[in-house]
Amino acid sequence: MRVGRNKWFNLLWLVPIGLVVLIVGIAVAKGLREIPGIHEFIRPHPGVSELPAGAPVGFPAWLGWQHFLNIFFMIFIIRSGATILSDHPRLYWTRHSNPGRDWFRVQKPVPTDPLYTAKQDSITLPNGVGLPGRRHSIGLARWWHLGIDTLWLANGIVFYVLIFTTGQWIRLVPLHWDVIPNAISVAIQYGSLDWPLETGWTNYNGLQLLAYFLTVFVAAPLALITGLGMSPALSTRFARISSVFNIQLARSVHFLVLCWFLLFIVVHVTLVLTTGALRNLNHMYAGRDDGSWVGFWIFAGFMIIVIASWVAATPLTYRHPRVVQRVGYALIGPAQRLFEHIDAKPGQYTAKDISPYFWHNGRYPDTKEYLALQAEDFGGYSLRVNGLVDNPVELDLPGLRALAHHEQITQHFCIQGWSGVAKWGGVSMQTILELVRPRPEAKWVIFYSHALGPDGGIFYDAQPIEQMSHHLTMLAYDMNDSALSFGHGAPVRLRNEIELGFKMVKWLKGIEFVEHFSEVGGGLGGYNNDHEFFGYSQSI
Repeated sequence: MRVGRNKWFNLLWLVPIGLVVLIVGIAVAKGLREIPGIHEFIRPHPGVSELPAGAPVGFPAWLGWQHFLNIFFMIFIIRSGATILSDHPRLYWTRHSNPGRDWFRVQKPVPTDPLYTAKQDSITLPNGVGLPGRRHSIGLARWWHLGIDTLWLANGIVFYVLIFTTGQWIRLVPLHWDVIPNAISVAIQYGSLDWPLETGWTNYNGLQLLAYFLTVFVAAPLALITGLGMSPALSTRFARISSVFNIQLARSVHFLVLCWFLLFIVVHVTLVLTTGALRNLNHMYAGRDDGSWVGFWIFAGFMIIVIASWVAATPLTYRHPRVVQRVGYALIGPAQRLFEHIDAKPGQYTAKDISPYFWHNGRYPDTKEYLALQAEDFGGYSLRVNGLVDNPVELDLPGLRALAHHEQITQHFCIQGWSGVAKWGGVSMQTILELVRPRPEAKWVIFYSHALGPDGGIFYDAQPIEQMSHHLTMLAYDMNDSALSFGHGAPVRLRNEIELGFKMVKWLKGIEFVEHFSEVGGGLGGYNNDHEFFGYSQSI
């Protein structure tokens, strides 16, 4: 983690530091308990606030099931989230993902190679940590993450409805200011290892109440809000909000929410097991207030399911990636398709917002055809536009520049997590539509690249024809008032600002209008979909 402008602190040092702080904290708390004034403070503030008359007592059965489902879903969300982070293992506070300006990283400094790509910057996680963990497996990780997110959110909505209709919310919301002194009192009691009286069956102590309130009513909604804050479609549509709450701020806060959940899980589980494990497990899973083993055995059964799922998830993903892709799309696909209908107009950014650095990405073109075009400064370049159109054309660079000029300053959202703002100049796809006149049966537009994909074969991507008339869909031949550079897609690239960056094909070779993409390439709507299990709808 960055400390100051140029110093970095290795977070592994938190392990010994945390141990020292824990030992010192226990010593300080024990010392405080010997002070008469502290003793007098604790006596009227034992840790628990009064609840209104009629407040519910105990835990209903549905709460135990929801507790289990929350644990079950969270392990997949956390592990797949770790894999997503590892694909661009850097965090920033501003929308500019400038090398050297990250505040957190799980990687070395960015090399000085001007053509170093974001894909080269990704790392591999152990299979038991990430889901699936392997480098460049973000496509599968996103299906796990977004798909399970929908189930976690559904579980959360049911939880909210039930706690407010059954009155259980009273036990999770601080109702009096005395929760503060009670929380301080409980912290001292826990720190001194002289536990406060456990009354969880009827009422949480102040520290528990604050922790549960923050987790349920702050951290959980914030996880959803920051997740949506990384959507290119929503960020482009709601310009005023995203100008302040930018993708990198959302991504960093999303990570901090993860840290809160991890801290909460560790502390929560530790206290459950050290402050009367059998009674606490009975509270959560058996709905009873005694010291029997019923809750333990129910908990043990749940943990067998959780552990088996943890172990099986990565091998299952590698053996059946298409199943993971299909199930993930079935869960999150409706929201993806909904957001794809969003259109936005230019004007959110100005020249002062342009990023100093814009990451390169993808496999660079190295075919003889492209290298020959590059050698003659693309004098012989021609963009073929054909398929289900009434007027197929081939356009050279002068021909493209002769068409109505369009420019926009927009933010790029890479699926890996980095972003950047640039000014693009070129031709609106609406102008291309008017020129070639697509036939009614043309529903999809295929963009072909001069570059090959990482596994060989022509790189391509399919986009719905309705997006071609959006204000921010264009063919760019200029970037930041200069001719498009080799690393960023020269001589022509696609821009479609409601989609993630991998769909904006660089080094364009041709455009084909088709009825459906199923007979192109692997039939899944794009090279990355065929080979890396991305999706053709990627507006989130």
